[in-house]
Amino acid sequence: MSKFTRYLLLLAVLAGGAWLAYKYAGIQGLENLSLDWGSTSGSGSTGSVPGDETAVRVATFNVQVFGQKKLEDAAVMQVLAETVRRFDVVAIQEIRSQQQDVMPRFTAMINAGGRKYDFIVGPRLGRTTSLEQYAFVFDTERIEHDPSSVYTVGDPGDRLHREPLVASFRARGPPPEQAFTFTLVNVHTDPDSADLEQELAALDDVVRAVRSDRRGEDDVIVLGDFNADHEHLGELGAVPGIAAAIRGVPTNTRKTEQYDNVLFHGQATVEFTGRSGVLDLLTEFKLTPEQALDVSDHFPVWAEFSVYEGGRGTPLAARPQSAERQ
Repeated sequence: MSKFTRYLLLLAVLAGGAWLAYKYAGIQGLENLSLDWGSTSGSGSTGSVPGDETAVRVATFNVQVFGQKKLEDAAVMQVLAETVRRFDVVAIQEIRSQQQDVMPRFTAMINAGGRKYDFIVGPRLGRTTSLEQYAFVFDTERIEHDPSSVYTVGDPGDRLHREPLVASFRARGPPPEQAFTFTLVNVHTDPDSADLEQELAALDDVVRAVRSDRRGEDDVIVLGDFNADHEHLGELGAVPGIAAAIRGVPTNTRKTEQYDNVLFHGQATVEFTGRSGVLDLLTEFKLTPEQALDVSDHFPVWAEFSVYEGGRGTPLAARPQSAERQ
C-alpha cells in the first residue's frame, strides 16, 4: 500500500459518518412517469469558477440559437469549449439545427486538448417551426450517468413549450456507496408572459413528479433558462423548500436581467457547498460586448455540490479514473 493510499484511508476514517446508500434503480421511460397536473440566501457571484476536487460544478447555459452558423465561427466555438471545460456537467438549451451534428462536433472541440467529455441530447421540441433541443455535456472523469435514467418529461396537457430533459448522474472519486447522486432537469421556458405563467405553474408539478419517480432520488436539481428571476418563479418558486443558487445577479450578457438559475430543495440537497455564481464571459475571456453577444445573450450560471452524498466532512477525493464513452 502506497503512502498516498494510506493517507486517503486515514482521512476516510477520520471523516467517518453514516453515509447515504447509492440507489441506482432504472427508469423504463415516459410511460412510467406520471405528472400530477393539478431557500438558500446566497446571491451567487460573477467571475471565475473555483476549482475543488471535493466538489462537482453544475452549470446551465443557454447558448442562443446554437446551430451551424455558430459551429463555423472558430472564435465563438473556442469560448464555448473553454467555458464548458470549467464545469463538470453543463445543461445546454437552445440547440437549433435540423442536422444532428451540433453536439458531436462541439464535444470533439471540448476534448481537443485531451479532455474526456461526453454528451446526452434530447429530441427536437417546440410548438413552432423553430424547434430546439436540450443537452447535457459532462466530464466522464468527474461524472458518470445512468443511460436508463434519461427521458423527456411527458406533458399530456401541453402546458410546456419544450418538455424538460431529465438525466441522473453520480460523482466519481468517492466509493460508489458514498458518492453524490443527483438528477438534473433541463428547462427552457417561453418568455411570453401568459405562457410563462402557465409553464412555471407546470414546472412545480414536474419537480414533484421527478422527485417521486421510480429512482427515488431526493437531490433533484432544476436548471436552465426560466425567463424569470428568483422572486418571480410563480408556483415553481412556491414549492416548499425550493432554493435558488442565483439571487439578485443578472444572468444575461447585457447585465440587465436575471433569467437563468439552478434550483434544488434546500433541506434535501445538503451537498450544496454554498458556492455559486454567474460566469461573466466579458471579463473571463476579455471580450467586447459585441463579441460576447456573438457567443450568447446569456451567461452560464453554476452551483457547486460536494462529491460526497450527504455532504458530510471534506475527505480528499481519490483521483477519478477515466471512463469509456457511455
